[in-house]
Amino acid sequence: MAIVITKAEKQLLQSVSIPPRPETLLKISAEAKKDEPDVSVVAEAIAADMGISAAVLQVVNSAAFRRVREIESIQQAVMTLGFRRVFPIVRAVALKSALSNHALLENFWDYNERVAAASVLVAERLGKNPLRDHVYMLGLFQGAGIPVMLAAFDDYDTIFERSQDESWDQLLKEERERYQTTHTTVGALLAQQWRLPKLLVEVIYYLHEEEGIFESDDLDALGLDLLGVVKIGRYIADQQERQEAGRQEWLSVQDAVLNHFQLDDYQLEEMLSEINEELNEH
Repeated sequence: MAIVITKAEKQLLQSVSIPPRPETLLKISAEAKKDEPDVSVVAEAIAADMGISAAVLQVVNSAAFRRVREIESIQQAVMTLGFRRVFPIVRAVALKSALSNHALLENFWDYNERVAAASVLVAERLGKNPLRDHVYMLGLFQGAGIPVMLAAFDDYDTIFERSQDESWDQLLKEERERYQTTHTTVGALLAQQWRLPKLLVEVIYYLHEEEGIFESDDLDALGLDLLGVVKIGRYIADQQERQEAGRQEWLSVQDAVLNHFQLDDYQLEEMLSEINEELNEH
């Protein structure tokens, strides 16, 4: 289902600055449109941007992309993982680079990276390996509207800081009352402008729609898989970052997520324990 933007939001969002895609991403996107992308062109474009290339290497050697041997160059990363796996990583780290200009965002990106890494491991444990790259990108992009809101509204930092102790389903209502939009709507528009797959745009838009989302037809089966995986990934990350708020958010969707993946409480706890152990090793 397409995202819905009200007239008031359209007017407001015209004044909200959404960062453009960087030149590196434009070059890679152009190559991606070809029937047979040239991996050497892709590797050269990434390597030319020192910030993005360093971040990509950090990601591909992280817990989410466990390798027997460390990947030491962009060329090796592209050849080993393949263009289709590297491209989402480049998108994700480019977004972080484009938005990381607020004092409050350092911990924000650490949290998103943990969500992304945890979500990849969740997808693997659930036998959803084809989703790994999508959920990694989704893990990093899922809160991407927050930096845009921080830049657009002088008092948004108060809401963001409260999210450490309060659940987002409540704060989203306050966002709409105060700003006539939400960070999930802004994040979906950002993802749309950055040419993320339509399904990821929709999942970002519905990220905090707790009431009946798994029983509705707003997302298709694949979208619900992505949403469910990231919900579990967020719950894992929240156990370190925002325990009570995260617990509240998880409890509101726990039954629906477990039912969707046909998991019981014991299987969930076993999976969480294994993933936490693996994440803590890195």
